[in-house]
Amino acid sequence: MHRLHVPVLAREVVALLVPALERGGVVLDCTFGYGGHARALLEAAPQATVVGIDRDPDAVAAGRSLARLFPGRLEVVHEDFARLAAVVERLGLPPLRGVLFDLGVSSPQLDRPERGFGFRSGGPLDMRMDPRATLTASDVVNTYDVRRLTDVLRRYGEERYAARIARAIVAHRPIATTAALAGIVRDAIPQAARRTGPHPARRTFQAIRIEVNRELEALEQALPQAVDALEPGGRVAAISYHSLEDRIVKRALADAARGCVCPPDLPVCVCGARARVRVLTRRPVRPRAAEIESNPRASAARLRGAQRLEDAA
Repeated sequence: MHRLHVPVLAREVVALLVPALERGGVVLDCTFGYGGHARALLEAAPQATVVGIDRDPDAVAAGRSLARLFPGRLEVVHEDFARLAAVVERLGLPPLRGVLFDLGVSSPQLDRPERGFGFRSGGPLDMRMDPRATLTASDVVNTYDVRRLTDVLRRYGEERYAARIARAIVAHRPIATTAALAGIVRDAIPQAARRTGPHPARRTFQAIRIEVNRELEALEQALPQAVDALEPGGRVAAISYHSLEDRIVKRALADAARGCVCPPDLPVCVCGARARVRVLTRRPVRPRAAEIESNPRASAARLRGAQRLEDAA
C-alpha cells in the first residue's frame, strides 16, 4: 500500500461489508486506489477474495504488489467501473458478495504535481485518472467557451462565482499549469469570499476534474450494475466526498429499494416491480472526530450501503 494513502472510513466499511462475507465470496472494489480498503477487508474476512478495478495504472501496479501478500485472494485490473458488468463477465466472477466504491481522487494522486489534480503546487493541467483518456484539464481550460466553462463550474463545482471565474480563465489563456489556474481563480473571486473556508480554487478544480473524467456519468451507470451483480444477501457500499456524488448514491439506492413504480393514483400495482435492496444506512455514516484529526481529507466523507434482498427478481 502506498505510504501516503490512508483509507477513509475503513473500520465502517469493514463493519458494513464483512457480515456478507462470513462464508467467503468475492468483493469487487471498484475504486481500488492503493488498496487500503481491500487490505482491511481481506484481513477481516479470511475466506473472502477481492477483485479491484481502477482507471489509474499506478494504482493497478500498487495492487499487484499488494496481491503478493494475499496469494490467490486479490486481483487488480485496469478498467473503468462504468463497465462493471463487463468486468464481472470477462473475469467469470460468480454473483458478488460485496461491491465497494470509494469515490473522488486519492491522496497519492493529489500529492503528485505531475498528475495535475492539486491546486497547491505547480503541475501540468492534466487531471486524467486514466492516461489513456483523450480529454485533459488543459482542453477544458483552454478550449471551452465562457458559456460552456461556466456551466461546468456551476454543475460540477456548485461554484457561486462560476461566470466570473470562467471569464477570467478565458481572458488569461493560454494557461499551462495548475498553479497559474489556481491564481487566476483566486483573483477572480471577491476578496471577502476568500477570507474564510477552503481554498478558493477547490470547487473549480473539482468541477474540471469531474468533467475530464466523466465521474458522475460513470457513477450513475455503475450503481445499477452493482446491484445487478450482487447475489441475495450481498452488500454494496459507497463513500462520497461531495453532495453531487452523495445525491446520486442516495437516489440509486432509494430507487432500488422502492420497488413499485406505478403512479400513486393507481389502486393496485400493475408494474410488478419488487424492491431489490434494503438500505442499511438511514443516514450517511460520517468519520469520527479522531479520524478527521489524523486525516483531514476524510472530513467530507459520507458512507451509504444497501443489501440485496433474498426475493429480488
